[in-house]
Amino acid sequence: MKEKQAQEIKRRSVTGVFVTGVVQSLSLFAGFILSIFVSTELFGVFGVVSATAVFLSYFSDIGLAAALIQKKEKVTSEDLWTTFTIQQILVVVLVILALSLSYAIGSLRGFSSESIWLFRSLVITFFLSSLKTIPSILLERELRFKDLAIAQVVEVLIFNVVIIYLALTGWGIAMFSIAVLARGIVGLLSIYMIRPWMPRFHIDRQSARHLISFGIPFQLNSLLALIKDQLFIIVLPLLLPISEVGFINWAKKWAEAPLRLVMDNVVRVTFPTYARLQNYPDKLTKGLNKTTFFLMLAIIPMSVGMVFVLEPLLKFIPCFIDTSSQAVTCYEKWQPALASFYLFVIASSVAGISTPLINALNATGKIKITLYFMIFWTIFTWTVTPILIHYIGFNAVSATSAVMSLAVIAVILVAKRYMQFNLSDQTIPPLVASLIMGVMLFLTRTILTSSLIHLGLYVLLGVIVYFGSLLVLFRKQFIGEVSYIITIVRQTAS
Repeated sequence: MKEKQAQEIKRRSVTGVFVTGVVQSLSLFAGFILSIFVSTELFGVFGVVSATAVFLSYFSDIGLAAALIQKKEKVTSEDLWTTFTIQQILVVVLVILALSLSYAIGSLRGFSSESIWLFRSLVITFFLSSLKTIPSILLERELRFKDLAIAQVVEVLIFNVVIIYLALTGWGIAMFSIAVLARGIVGLLSIYMIRPWMPRFHIDRQSARHLISFGIPFQLNSLLALIKDQLFIIVLPLLLPISEVGFINWAKKWAEAPLRLVMDNVVRVTFPTYARLQNYPDKLTKGLNKTTFFLMLAIIPMSVGMVFVLEPLLKFIPCFIDTSSQAVTCYEKWQPALASFYLFVIASSVAGISTPLINALNATGKIKITLYFMIFWTIFTWTVTPILIHYIGFNAVSATSAVMSLAVIAVILVAKRYMQFNLSDQTIPPLVASLIMGVMLFLTRTILTSSLIHLGLYVLLGVIVYFGSLLVLFRKQFIGEVSYIITIVRQTAS
């Protein structure tokens, strides 16, 4: 690969990580605001309905979008038209089916009429989102992550502004319906303004065969992930009270905050990047090593810090009027979910290692290998969790995730067969520095968590200890890696 082309891929990849991080930050902030103003039951309903809509979306293109991104050769107009046509056929069938069964689905779950309309709004948004697939694919293949992120930022901003305004003015579940529809319409318009593309209904048989050969295994992999996570959330109201589903949703959301802020952005950017580098093993190895290092550098200390900060934070957030019941609600309502939060933190921290490796295997065409892992994780979730629920209640969901994270050992061993990477050099520095930070936070937790100001100093102390430990113990590697990123950022700015 020409050095100039390699530098351009690195520059655009790093740019995409930083820019798309804004999207997740906005979403996390909106989720925090909502968790203050809504009841645990309403938070649970939104989690279940959202999971239902996400479940439907994974049937929309049988993996053709990923096949287009992963394809080594140049994407043709026939590829784009074929993908669009097949996707829209599937989407329209699903939308009609979902809308027709919406009342029955809502009745089965015991949802109110407002919740059913929320489900319908999400289904309509799912249709609008499907129309964005091809422009998004083109932007990803062109590594124009900054432009793709602009559309996402606009979309998320609209959603967050609308939903926070409606929450503050006392709306109930209907606020979610209005917000998701506004997001869907604005998102569709913005992506076509940034990357115009003229849709056309056409299926090329040769193109379809080529894309489906990768797409079906990829989509089956995604479907299993969906069954493992989203479908299980959908059926949880049959096993647990909806308020306890709200506890699970809240605990999982905050435990996975580092993943959403850091890893999701990196994984989305590195999938097309690794696909472009799959014929250049040395550059792929370098990219995978640096990806792992920076993921661990951010995810591990954030997770450790949240373990010590979240519980005292509960008592410092003031009480408000519950938008659904008009009763006074305080953030300490989430206290019962803390045990689940701690267990989910374990699982999410390990995911910072396993997910990039799975992502790299997928991007380099080893989709059938990752499929076996997903089959195991899905069977484990659906067999172990219901049994544990009988004994330990809603904490069983997080406990299962924590135990299942031990499979990271197998992921590492399998990935090493196909890719060269140095995991110990990338993970030891942030792990050691985070351990030192955790010990310091443990020793000072009773002194520096007595007020909101003290809590701020507590967080600052953790940051200083963490980066101080890196500079003292791993100075050469830390400065070298940071200098690498700063250089690329400067190239981006210029």
